Amino acid sequence: MTLPGRALGAIVMVAAGTMLAACAVLSAGEDPPQLYTLTPKSTFDQSLPRVSWQIVVEAPSAAAYLNTSRIALAMTPTSADYYANAAWTDRAPLMIQTLLVESLENSRRIVGVGRDPLSVRPTYVLQSELREFQAEYFQGKPPLAHVRIVARIVRQSDRQIIASRGFERCVRAAEDSVQAVVQAFDAALDGVLKGAVSWTLRTPPANAAIEGVSLPRARALPGDDTAGCPGSGS
Repeated sequence: MTLPGRALGAIVMVAAGTMLAACAVLSAGEDPPQLYTLTPKSTFDQSLPRVSWQIVVEAPSAAAYLNTSRIALAMTPTSADYYANAAWTDRAPLMIQTLLVESLENSRRIVGVGRDPLSVRPTYVLQSELREFQAEYFQGKPPLAHVRIVARIVRQSDRQIIASRGFERCVRAAEDSVQAVVQAFDAALDGVLKGAVSWTLRTPPANAAIEGVSLPRARALPGDDTAGCPGSGS
């Protein structure tokens, strides 16, 4: 069917207007951010026990300020901001979940570890909260990379918390640059991952998954595993 000249002209004008609008959006867009990632822990104390149970690692919960792929910074204790043109390769809680899974696997001391109950048959679930994950300028310059995670081991059979502990590290960047800050984050998270993995493997009985072995009761909360942070005493 041949369209009347007026209708055909209207269609061409609409199409042209759509293309111009798309071009305007593209030209107004900012340059993509530089992406950064952190590394899992790969070396552990050889005295870590070999365990017969499996565990699911849930994504850490986090405040909205940290539940993002943007790299957070704080100029004062009560302010929040982000580095421009820089981002993590994933939202911070998901990136840390991946690093916890990989670090537990790298220990070579555990039967099975996964992200959800469909991937393994877990005896335990590792839950956590991401409490601190920012570069702090109010502690002096170059800034401190501050990482703090509070972890809980939950018994899958009855969803009871059997143990809980915080892991915290602060590492000062070599200079005030995004690259140096990311390296400081990596060093701080290295200590947190090592502490969390070691604690996770040592807390439940190594053979808790074997039939007839009684599962542990909830424990009193120990002090945080912390180092390098102002006021931590180490």
